[in-house]
Amino acid sequence: MEITIDDESFERVEVCLLAGKVMLESGAETYRVEDTMSRIADALGLPHSHSYVTPTVIMFATESKDIAKLIRITNRTIDLEKVATVNSISRNLTGGIITAEEAFQQLKKVEAAKHTYPIWMQIAASAISSGCFTIMFKGGWIDFIPAMICGGLGFTSFVYLQRLLGIKLFAELTASFFIGLFAFILTFVGFGKEANKIIIGSVMPLVPGLLITNAVRDLMAGHLVSGMSKGAEAFLTAFAIGTGIALVFTIL
Repeated sequence: MEITIDDESFERVEVCLLAGKVMLESGAETYRVEDTMSRIADALGLPHSHSYVTPTVIMFATESKDIAKLIRITNRTIDLEKVATVNSISRNLTGGIITAEEAFQQLKKVEAAKHTYPIWMQIAASAISSGCFTIMFKGGWIDFIPAMICGGLGFTSFVYLQRLLGIKLFAELTASFFIGLFAFILTFVGFGKEANKIIIGSVMPLVPGLLITNAVRDLMAGHLVSGMSKGAEAFLTAFAIGTGIALVFTIL
């Protein structure tokens, strides 16, 4: 059933919520989501609106007609192209270039779009970056290819374990364990020299860099709940990576 946007406040709130949902699910900072929703609300004639955003919940309310809605966020990924697209739609809407109905339809298309790169390309990029990180951390060129192999195999296990089990923490722990195991095996057979440098470079694609950055930016913007929760998630990821590598050292 197609939803049509008219002058009713309830339907205008749907535009604000959809924009916030797409941005939050795509890895945007909390303060950016709230700011975009407020700008869209002002452009749609809802100047006295309030939004409260956490990594798992978006709440939006207006004072004029006591309209309040809440949506839960269950899936979060990194898709900065979607964030940039929603920002562009927001600017066009506030600038009067597009109407509310056009903005809503464009947001629905952005939500349904698949902007992520194919899995094989993600694995290839992870493998190449693992080798480059190994060199950056003062590893030898003899360890470049082994780091590419470990990084590619580790990221592959992470992707498919997360799809199979749906538990990100366990997938990260297992992937880091495989990386450490592969690094020791390759150096043991003579295909590689320094296992520690190979491991350091290979785990870098798993490091939650954007999550840490967003946590710090949210804390600086005064969003303490979101900042602390994202920081805790980043800490758990780092803990899982460290635990997986530590298990390899313990066993071997």
